[in-house]
Amino acid sequence: MAELLISPPSEKQRLFLKAKAKHVAFGGARGGGKSWAVRTKSKLLSITYPGIKCLIVRKTYQELINNHINFLRAELKGVAAYNKTEKVFTFVNGSTIKLGYCASDGDLDQYQGAEYDIVFLEEATNLQEMWIKKITACVRGVNGFPKRIYYTMNPGGVSHAYLKRLFIDRQYEEGENPEDYVFIQSLVTDNKVLMETQPDYIKQLEALPPKLREAWLYGRWDIFSGQFFEDFRATPDIQLCSEAGLTPEQALDQRKFTHVIKPFDINSGEARGWNIMRSYDFGYNKPFSLGYWAVDYEGTLYRIMEWYGCTQTPDEGVKWSPDEQFKKISEFERSHPWLKDRKIIDSVADPAIWDSSRGESIADTAARYGIYFSPGDNNRIAGWMQMHYRLQFDSNGYPRMYVFDTCKSFIRTIPLLMYSETHPEDVDTKMEDHIADECRYMCMSRPIKPIIDIPRKPIISDPLNQYTRDQLRKGYI
Repeated sequence: MAELLISPPSEKQRLFLKAKAKHVAFGGARGGGKSWAVRTKSKLLSITYPGIKCLIVRKTYQELINNHINFLRAELKGVAAYNKTEKVFTFVNGSTIKLGYCASDGDLDQYQGAEYDIVFLEEATNLQEMWIKKITACVRGVNGFPKRIYYTMNPGGVSHAYLKRLFIDRQYEEGENPEDYVFIQSLVTDNKVLMETQPDYIKQLEALPPKLREAWLYGRWDIFSGQFFEDFRATPDIQLCSEAGLTPEQALDQRKFTHVIKPFDINSGEARGWNIMRSYDFGYNKPFSLGYWAVDYEGTLYRIMEWYGCTQTPDEGVKWSPDEQFKKISEFERSHPWLKDRKIIDSVADPAIWDSSRGESIADTAARYGIYFSPGDNNRIAGWMQMHYRLQFDSNGYPRMYVFDTCKSFIRTIPLLMYSETHPEDVDTKMEDHIADECRYMCMSRPIKPIIDIPRKPIISDPLNQYTRDQLRKGYI
């Protein structure tokens, strides 16, 4: 066999090459040397285990050409033969590296019934969760070869939440073994070759807008490129907390610089007098979404509960008919301690549920079960702006919308929504936007004005004792 040339790896790439967990994730920022690591690992496996089958997947064929095929054809010259039709490199020892793509559900057909020992998912966050699960199900076979799945990934994309849960948050569901998952963070500063050949690359990343810079340069998983609700904070904003002299724990206790808070009993204290509302977005094949809201005396919204008609697969509806939905909802409201003795003063829903062209409308079905809605204002752009206004923090760190941390589906789906490529002020409607739509109807039912910062005047002197001690201490009003 001809000599196989492999460049020396960086320390983070070395960790990736040595990792032996079943699921190994690598990357987290731009320029971390991910594609090189994938090609190198696939070559090492192929020459180490005669007959092993490797699969490298990216979203599009053009990405495969640019990031792998052109490189591998040069690197494997005289070592492995390339079949352009099948997109596979075959080594003389029988090992293979197959190149695949998946940009739509139809592309999954090429993996039906296939078996691989190793699968590499390049830029995995750009692949839908269902695609990832179906492709990785191909890792099987009775032999002595290792069975592993390697992921390279950056913050953002349709599977951001799924992969973040597994590798960053390390929160596991039944059947998922924590010991099977390893994440190796690789930043641009870890890529010594890039630093030597393109020393200005960091300056290019530093010049990006703050949110984009946090994701691409520092690998932050709570902020990423194209995020529609980048102002949503599931945990207290660390920078704002620091500026206010608070720890994140203190901010959470005070409900500052965060939108997600711990639940409290809305049937006790002053909350007993707050109004209760609901908002609804219909779905059958896609999930339906029902949100319950408490509104305090200042008009702040609290999302206290939700009912999201989704299976264990994101964006897949439970397929309940309108009768099934409202029968269950009615029973729930009559029995839940927060709702059974409270009057729901108002409800808003997608105006489409009043369509009766095919028989009884969904709104009429709901009314038969004692659940009444008013048509929500469906002005999309204005609705998104109302949500942004609600998410704004005032000068003291308080927003005008909170979410109880039990509303898991809201917390999962809202941060993932991205801008439309064709309507730049709108959400990409191909994404899981049902909760966002339902929330938009609620916000439009109680519109507010944005918080506009007013420059504070310096206090020169205070002979008439007009200002508080705190104002004098800070020197501004």
